[in-house]
Amino acid sequence: MIKELAQDLVDLIFDWGYIGIFLLMAIESSFIPFPSEIVMVPAGYLASQGQMNLAMILGTGIAGSMVGAFINYYLAFFVGRRFLELYGKYFFISNAALNKMDTYFSKHGHISTFIGRLIPGIRQLISIPAGLAKMSIVQFSVFTALGAGIWSLVLTLLGYFIGENQALIEIYLKQITIIVLISLAILAFVYFAYQKKKKA
Repeated sequence: MIKELAQDLVDLIFDWGYIGIFLLMAIESSFIPFPSEIVMVPAGYLASQGQMNLAMILGTGIAGSMVGAFINYYLAFFVGRRFLELYGKYFFISNAALNKMDTYFSKHGHISTFIGRLIPGIRQLISIPAGLAKMSIVQFSVFTALGAGIWSLVLTLLGYFIGENQALIEIYLKQITIIVLISLAILAFVYFAYQKKKKA
């Protein structure tokens, strides 16, 4: 069934072209859970066959990711924030907690957004606290695009160089995910150690 779904997505991307990539990545990056690897990997394979352009795939993939991220950000910014200010106490979220989140994202929103965009299961959700904390839209955009771009590039190149070998793609994807998580853990440790030293 998964193989059939992947094939259907390849056909969809081929039929809709770059618009298909844009829409699917916008869905993946919003509040609807949808794995980006079954979008960008097949697209990369199509690029290796000369049926699509690699730069256009990355451009539309990142653009779609940004649209999905903005949906979450602005929903949290305009709706979620107001809701929590009025009813957060019923969910054990006080205004003091919201203020602490504001302070945190004003200082560390850039690194948190970048790291969050590269962690599976969190990349779609990191836009929500950023919106709730009313993080600078410029910073949010830059670091969301950077994180989404790196992940899209990894997936597209997997499809480009490995092609239809699904088993090999899964092996490499697991290895790359582990490497990325370790690298992000080191980055976070170095960043907060530097901030602590700077504050001292």
